Amino acid sequence: MELTYRTGRSSTRELFCDLTDCYRSLLGGSCPKLSGPEVARLVFSGVCGQVSGKDTDESVEAVWEMTGFSLTLLRKIWSKVSTQSLPADVRDSWVDILRLLFERMDVMHQLVHHFQAEDQVISHLAAKTASVCAFYLLSKSRTVSPVWQKKCVQAFSHSPPGPELDACLWSLTEVLKNLLKQSHQVLLGELVATFDCSLTALCSKLLPEERTEVTFSGSWRTTFCLLLDLLEMLITSGLICGARVRLKSQMIPGIHSGALLMTISCCPEYFVKKRILLLLKRVLLQKLGEDWSIEGVCFTVREHKDFSADRLVLAQCFLKAVADNWLQSVQVEHMVFFGGPQHSQVNKCLKPDGTMLRAIGLVLLKSIQLHFQAAATTGVDSTTEIGSYLHSLWTFLRRFDASQIEITHSCRWISLLFGEQDDDLMEATRASLSIFLSYRRCSGLDDYSLLEAACASGCNPHCHFLLLLQSLSFDHSILLDFLISSETCFLEYFVRYLKYLRGDWQGFTAACGHRNVSLADAHGSELGEGLLPQGSVPPLEGSRLLNVGLRLVEYDSSDESSEETPDRHKQSESPTALVTDSSSKLKTKPNSSVIQNEEVHPAAAALLDQDTCDTLDRAVSCLSELREVMMRLKTKKLFPYNPSSLLKLLTQVENCY
Repeated sequence: MELTYRTGRSSTRELFCDLTDCYRSLLGGSCPKLSGPEVARLVFSGVCGQVSGKDTDESVEAVWEMTGFSLTLLRKIWSKVSTQSLPADVRDSWVDILRLLFERMDVMHQLVHHFQAEDQVISHLAAKTASVCAFYLLSKSRTVSPVWQKKCVQAFSHSPPGPELDACLWSLTEVLKNLLKQSHQVLLGELVATFDCSLTALCSKLLPEERTEVTFSGSWRTTFCLLLDLLEMLITSGLICGARVRLKSQMIPGIHSGALLMTISCCPEYFVKKRILLLLKRVLLQKLGEDWSIEGVCFTVREHKDFSADRLVLAQCFLKAVADNWLQSVQVEHMVFFGGPQHSQVNKCLKPDGTMLRAIGLVLLKSIQLHFQAAATTGVDSTTEIGSYLHSLWTFLRRFDASQIEITHSCRWISLLFGEQDDDLMEATRASLSIFLSYRRCSGLDDYSLLEAACASGCNPHCHFLLLLQSLSFDHSILLDFLISSETCFLEYFVRYLKYLRGDWQGFTAACGHRNVSLADAHGSELGEGLLPQGSVPPLEGSRLLNVGLRLVEYDSSDESSEETPDRHKQSESPTALVTDSSSKLKTKPNSSVIQNEEVHPAAAALLDQDTCDTLDRAVSCLSELREVMMRLKTKKLFPYNPSSLLKLLTQVENCY
């Protein structure tokens, strides 16, 4: 049945009204008033921009509106049909309309043709609609739309940065995300394999090793950010599919890590630098896809040895760049506000971009951890290299301390840099603990020299833990929140630190003396606010640096996860009584800590002993209160997992007191 329209503006209004009626019927869950072929021709005419009238500004605007509305309607039809939210008879009528559009009218050709539209709205709407169609066809018939595939392969292989390549990058990323969301692991691997060669060629083009091979134009910036999104999706697909699918396009961050770091140094666009660093951070921390809001993804991702090798390549490349003074070329702007970055005469008083600094810090710490973990397995002694890496990081951070006040104790930097972001703080502290424990195993130093070297490099785990407690005002309830929450790696870090603490109580006592300052001014501070703790310990000279070897704690399989019988006598004691009794007990003990190795004035020594007791009392009281609360929750079966191993460790630490 052929449709005829009157020429002029009336035909445009009539077409728009008919499409609007179809849209309302779809939303209402009913069949369209017009027949299926009529609706198909209406939608096809709108997608093609076939609107009658003279070539005037009004007609051009009418074509734009009609095309955009038709693309939205077509995407909505696919969405309704795929979710099966319509009654069976109504769904069948809309399926017949889609069959006419895609099998007889071949509307997919028109959709991919709009990928190259200069108007970004039309190009993006076409990409969204084509993505829904391609995903539906792939999930139902396990076949890739040949028209969509051909367009994307051609764009990846030959198109320069611009609207067409942007639409193809976004469309493929969206289809992969939908497959991931629906747990189509086999289809996910097959689709990545389909585009592997063309994507590898694209990455070689957009990620050259030499700066002269790329022009940082406006269209390049958008294309590059879309490529970063796709790279994250490709790496995630490699993790989910496992070793059965291992493609070159899933290893791009490792293969082209040097080019990514070169782009950070040379690209004039700050947000591009930031996007690259955040991607590298998520790769090294294995937190891919955390911004996608796809439920269940994190539970299906599993690491395999090939991904570990890719992360190691990335880590080693980053460390090599740091050794070559790459950090000196990194630009960090001032903190960005809702209205954008502030540019005024008082810029010197503004804080630096904490997100950028935290990303750099975490990437470096994780790189050290991975690199020296690998060195330990091969028997290579690389302990002397860590000092230069961490010194480079602390020097880099000093460049952006607007207060110009010197931070003399390097252990302060981690709490200062990551204090306002809990998940990053725990990751950094855990990485630092792993570095320290690895160095401790292979250094051969005595306890005093070991802690001296750790403080010089900013890796003393006792300092980090005490700074964490002080920043929380020694509030055990916040520690409890960390233990219950799955948003940070605090449980793993806490278990591993307590195991170390029970064997190095003297080092903890020494750290209490060194760290014994009020953090009233430091609480909630971040880099740039001039945090300088009173009584902070200056860095010690001539120290060697630390080796890395990470062995993740398997809490459920811990050899200390056996049930223990609660000590009812201790449980009945109040926290105040416990602190009072422990404080008096501590003061009667001879001071055997490494602090005695330092020569101080007798009056200063007396004050130091008193301050040490104060900090030590508060720390132990916090852990004791945490243990008591956990015991009560366990008794009432309200704790979300079996805390027996953790309770046993806390009891052992209290016994050291």
